[in-house]
Amino acid sequence: MTDDAETADPVTPGTVRRHAVPHRARPRVAVVSLSQGTRPEDLRRGLDSVLAQQGVELDVVCVGNGWEPTGLPDGVRTLALPENLGIPAGRNAGAEVVDGDHVFFLDDDASIPSVTFLQDAVARFERDPSVGLLQPRVVDPTGAANPRRWVPRIRKGEPDHSSPVFSVWEGAVVLPMDVYRVVGGWGAEYFYAHEGIELAWRVWDAGRRAWYAGDLVAHHPAIDPARHTEYYRLNARNRVWLARRNLPAPLRPLYVGSWAVIQVARWWRHPRRLATWFAGIREGWTTDCGPTRPMSWLTVARMTIAGRPPVV
Repeated sequence: MTDDAETADPVTPGTVRRHAVPHRARPRVAVVSLSQGTRPEDLRRGLDSVLAQQGVELDVVCVGNGWEPTGLPDGVRTLALPENLGIPAGRNAGAEVVDGDHVFFLDDDASIPSVTFLQDAVARFERDPSVGLLQPRVVDPTGAANPRRWVPRIRKGEPDHSSPVFSVWEGAVVLPMDVYRVVGGWGAEYFYAHEGIELAWRVWDAGRRAWYAGDLVAHHPAIDPARHTEYYRLNARNRVWLARRNLPAPLRPLYVGSWAVIQVARWWRHPRRLATWFAGIREGWTTDCGPTRPMSWLTVARMTIAGRPPVV
């Protein structure tokens, strides 16, 4: 399936209706950059890459997650959060204060090298209204090896190959604003890890597709996510929350069980790591996961036909 294909998706409850948008000379894109203030040079580089965009109108906000953003380029508004609310909640806070037909979320250590990136992304949505979320190909600009996890599909193939996907790397993501509103934004409860899977799933449940655009590029350094001390616990807890929040009840143990098998296969030589992971699994089943919104069985069928049933 090509990224230009015109796909007629069925209308389901919660589906984003595809209304005609009044023609503008240039599309308006809301941009949310999230930062804790620890990478000022990277943040500046990312914001400069946004402000250099051609062919679009911009409304840009930098969200200070627990700090007051300062020293930013002209054309960037700021939103200071009094404490670190976590990555997804910080993005949601920024999206509430910007306006646009589309919204672009950019992490503070990412940038977009092409000055027509946003224009090209918007054109992709206009050519194929079945697409409700777009993640670009991610490249380390220093030439370091790009992690395979940046291509969010089981069969990685070539990184420049575009395809529908069922999770996203969250550091550079574009959505039509109406889709973002209907899916409810990012899952604030996660704090860190797996909010990109839920966002993709809910886009599918809204009758659209999440799309990996291999011909569009974002820059990001190749960093191991396990550098975060809470990575293993939150990874496991949020796997369970993801299932509880989004899957029909019969699929929840299948999803969590399949990932338990995968993690044991990966980490059987690291018993301490596995112990932390399984403690996170227990936490996921016994703690409040926030509001639930199980996807329809029609969405399960659409995802399965498209290549990945939501059990792995």
